[in-house]
Amino acid sequence: MILVTGATGFIGSHLVERLVAQGRPMRCLVRRSSTAGNLPRTIELAHGDLESGAGLTEALRGVDTVIHLAGVTKASTAADYDLGNAVATANLLRDAGHLDEINRFVHVSSLAAAGPSTADRPLTETDEPRPVSHYGRSKLAGEQAVRQSPLAGRTIVVRPPVVYGPRDKDVYRMLRTVSRGWMAQIGAAPRRFSHIYVGDLVDGIIAAADCTNPSAVGHVFYLANAAPVSWDEFGGVAARLMRRKLRTVAIPEKAAYVLGLCAEWGSRLSGKPGILSRDKVREACCAGWVCDPGRARRELGFCAPMGLEEGLRRTLDWYKEAGWLQF
Repeated sequence: MILVTGATGFIGSHLVERLVAQGRPMRCLVRRSSTAGNLPRTIELAHGDLESGAGLTEALRGVDTVIHLAGVTKASTAADYDLGNAVATANLLRDAGHLDEINRFVHVSSLAAAGPSTADRPLTETDEPRPVSHYGRSKLAGEQAVRQSPLAGRTIVVRPPVVYGPRDKDVYRMLRTVSRGWMAQIGAAPRRFSHIYVGDLVDGIIAAADCTNPSAVGHVFYLANAAPVSWDEFGGVAARLMRRKLRTVAIPEKAAYVLGLCAEWGSRLSGKPGILSRDKVREACCAGWVCDPGRARRELGFCAPMGLEEGLRRTLDWYKEAGWLQF
């Protein structure tokens, strides 16, 4: 029995579909207030709350594998990030750590926990983490909770970079502007980043859950396509697929911080955290966000084969069919 947290989210919904297709017994942890309508009706649901710890003992009953995807990617305060990523993970580990029948705990973290790369060298798992945002620090705190848990010797931590694909709402915002013929870029310097198509990421998460290589257990892995790109290249491929002529608008870094601050004020007024903030601008101004996926290939037997053009084609086709984009 596999317990999945974060099943109603972008990555989680794709993971659940793949596990269902493979015929695996599965239970999804959801809040009572959550909309679980996008989950197949055949899936067993467990109601609980990671932030308070309510319902976790019952949710873990009879489980031998945990895939922990749930987390907070947008929040108004550092405390909210910490609650959704660090405290929630620690609560789940507290209850799971007492269960001998749990053989594998896969913790889905983020490249943000490691921090940025330099412009000329990708990050490896041996590099000391240096997160630059509240989000990154909260994800690193979640990893630290894993290492301090009794389950540490049965855990694999994976750090995805930028994830894109059908149903995503973050990269979609950029693709929506590209569909209108323009794209914003902070500063003039091209900055490269690692990426992964959601279907490949799901395969990597399952590879971590199924891994029998003892040298892999207890370690961190980057799951990414081997070919990093710049946002110019990413937007250019999308524009070509949508038959758009792309115009890039460069926003000075100082102006971007002002926009981030204004967005934060707007979020406080609305009570809804948005995608833009000074934290996100700080991440965007870094020299690069490139990681080396070689260790995952060697120890998990995983590589991300989906090329950018084909991955974007599938993504854009889904957006078009769903009515999110017109081109």
